[in-house]
Amino acid sequence: MKIEDLISNTEKEVLVQQALLNAMTYETYRTLVDNHTTNGTSTGPNQTEALSNYTMLNQRRLKRLDKTTKLHPEDIAAIEKFKGDVTWLVITESWCGDAAQTMPVMQKVAALSNGITLKVVLRDENLALMDAFLYNGGRSIPKLIAVDSTTGKILGDWGPRPSIATQLVDDYKKDHGKLTPEFKQDLQVWYNQDKGQNTAQDLVALLTNSES
Repeated sequence: MKIEDLISNTEKEVLVQQALLNAMTYETYRTLVDNHTTNGTSTGPNQTEALSNYTMLNQRRLKRLDKTTKLHPEDIAAIEKFKGDVTWLVITESWCGDAAQTMPVMQKVAALSNGITLKVVLRDENLALMDAFLYNGGRSIPKLIAVDSTTGKILGDWGPRPSIATQLVDDYKKDHGKLTPEFKQDLQVWYNQDKGQNTAQDLVALLTNSES
């Protein structure tokens, strides 16, 4: 049995509500990443040159994608029709490449609906929460948790990657055991070509499920 399966939904909901007390907005998170880039540091307790470099790279990605990400008209229409009231709590760290590719899409989607509140927490400051939402037994990020803003009920979750990228990664790990630097580079090429559309489609589906 998986670790996350040992935690009840009620316990998960309590962990989410506790995390939300100290959660930040997307704008605050972006400022945090900017500051770490300026200082040559990263979020999290482990400070290495590699993590600092990833943070600097992600800061450039975030800045670019915040400006260039565009959603398809059909996705925009579905988001604007959303009648629920949800909070999306995102677990991340500044050095996470998948987060840098997907969080600007989350922000774009949330900005289109008054019924979506986007909040962010750092993984290594919220390990009990992270361990309630593992992916294949790992603390993979980003992880987005959808919560009813009124009742606190967990409506679903998403992550650490859009569905197509998830399949690509899972298939590669099945065949090769672990991700190589070459595959990781190919994955970033996929993200650049996809332009956030698979992430947007996944999030629209999450919204639809939240209303059902």
